[in-house]
Amino acid sequence: MIIQPFDPVAFSLGPIQVHWYGCMYLLGFLAAWRLCLARAPRYGLSSAQVSDFITWLMLGVLAGGRIGYVLFYELSVFLANPLEILCLWHGGMSFHGGCCGVLTAAWIWAKRQKRSFWSMMDFIVPTAPPGLFLGRIGNFINGELWGAETTLPWGMATAPDMPLRHPSQLYEAGLEGLLLFIILWLYSSKPRPEGHVSGLFALLYAVFRCLVEFVRKPDPQLGYLAWGWLTMGQVLCLPMIALGCWLLCRKPSGENEA
Repeated sequence: MIIQPFDPVAFSLGPIQVHWYGCMYLLGFLAAWRLCLARAPRYGLSSAQVSDFITWLMLGVLAGGRIGYVLFYELSVFLANPLEILCLWHGGMSFHGGCCGVLTAAWIWAKRQKRSFWSMMDFIVPTAPPGLFLGRIGNFINGELWGAETTLPWGMATAPDMPLRHPSQLYEAGLEGLLLFIILWLYSSKPRPEGHVSGLFALLYAVFRCLVEFVRKPDPQLGYLAWGWLTMGQVLCLPMIALGCWLLCRKPSGENEA
């Protein structure tokens, strides 16, 4: 399947270029906000509290995603030019860093509001997969994070003389975005022990991500970390698998259910 490369710029406002990837982030936050409003009555949250919580989480995603990319993927580059950290429009965000940023922001917000941290995480995680879906579509439009070469009939290339590759961005969009959203939305539609919705998110995201990493090209500046197949993404998913299993197996204190 030969596809034409997409223009990563959605539109321009004078000298300002608005990229599709940034639009996908914005749409992801809007989708999370609308879904949170639908879930808010069950958690006793007002629309103002939801908007405040989403704002905190948005800052956590942006700060954590950028810092995580710096630490996990290109530390030497940013040590040589620290101001590059602020240039978000140049690209470079890490899901695992963004996840840490969300955890930190949610913990601060829950503490300020005197609410259970894991209850608030159970509230928010079913609304995250649409943003993950949109983010991977943004990767596809940007022509980045392609998979390894393949002879499968759905392999894609951007020119006739280029090898066909796995559309790993679309694999992740389907698994981490669409499928994960369906599973979490259905699972969280009934009362669950506190932390179980968060645990299922952590476990399934990590498993889906690890599977796709087997057919996704590693980041060129890192390559494979070991054995000709282990990637940084898989290593960073291991703590998520452990956390997910712990949350699903632990016995929550009290009778809190979400």
